[in-house]
Amino acid sequence: MKKKLYFAIIVLLAALICFISCEKNDVKHDDTDNNAAVPSDEISESAAITEENSTVTQNDSSKADDTDKPTVFFTSDISPEGLVKIYNALNFTPTGKVAVKISTGEPPSSNYLRPELIKDLVQLVDGTIVECNTAYGGSRASAAMHKQVAKDHGFTDIAPFDLLDEEGETEWPVTGGTRLDRAIVGSHAENYTDWIILSHFKGHAMAGFGGAIKNVAIGMSSPSGKVYVHTAGTKTSGSIWYNDQDAWLEALGEMVTGVRDHVGTEHIIYINVMNRLSVDCDCDGNPAEPDMHDIGILASTDPVALDQACVDLVYNAPDSASLQRRIERQNGVHTLEHAEKIGLGSRTYTLVSIDE
Repeated sequence: MKKKLYFAIIVLLAALICFISCEKNDVKHDDTDNNAAVPSDEISESAAITEENSTVTQNDSSKADDTDKPTVFFTSDISPEGLVKIYNALNFTPTGKVAVKISTGEPPSSNYLRPELIKDLVQLVDGTIVECNTAYGGSRASAAMHKQVAKDHGFTDIAPFDLLDEEGETEWPVTGGTRLDRAIVGSHAENYTDWIILSHFKGHAMAGFGGAIKNVAIGMSSPSGKVYVHTAGTKTSGSIWYNDQDAWLEALGEMVTGVRDHVGTEHIIYINVMNRLSVDCDCDGNPAEPDMHDIGILASTDPVALDQACVDLVYNAPDSASLQRRIERQNGVHTLEHAEKIGLGSRTYTLVSIDE
């Protein structure tokens, strides 16, 4: 009887020791997971809007002081008033002739930013709406056709419209990159002192997503400049299709550094409107119908921070699976990785709501 009692006591003690050991291991495992480094090929930031006060917060694992991060302003008010308000938040003071770079949109039914949304802002800065012709054909491949599209879509009713490449192109140097040595832009770009890059954020069949960086890199390029960027600096004529995906994504950011360096950082700002979030670009005349909700308008003086914030908001949206798949299929985040590497901007940022 005593032997059985001793045996039972020993079994109970062994079970207790095992239980304590397992608890310690579980705690250690949780700590390790919480401090694990985020892989470099994943989204580096996680933005969320708190319901209590509509303040946008940033979950940032780095130890950098917030004052070192570029600011990205946010409003959920997608309206003419909201667009003007977020522009004013940037405290941007144009010193000369203002170009407002948009996409005029490919007919018949692309999701370009409507004139009634942007009119107040464009007129506030006495801006000229600017674009370049396409390199892939379509309804905007020549000056005459493109001007007709701009008229049909209502842009000529709200402001002067200028095709930057109507009278040729010019080259601005690109330094610090590995793909491009120049940006080939429409020659009329030299006529403007200040730039508002007003972009419709959405998906893109080739780049994964299109935001501020693509609106400059492809949108300001002449047709030959578009080929030059699409083919990562290997040619200036022929097809825009290229077999090295990462190379052409890297070229996007490099082209923008050439524009920024030429016009001056203090003379260019970037605004992204996150509505009609299709997986397809505004260069697609028959895009997929959006299957996620509108998010808001974001603005910054840093194009990398701005596009990264938009990507982060997409990944935090509960109904964004389609757009996430499009971004990942094309490795779209690599554009931001390389752009940060060459000094175009920062993927780490502070997101500030201007909503009351």
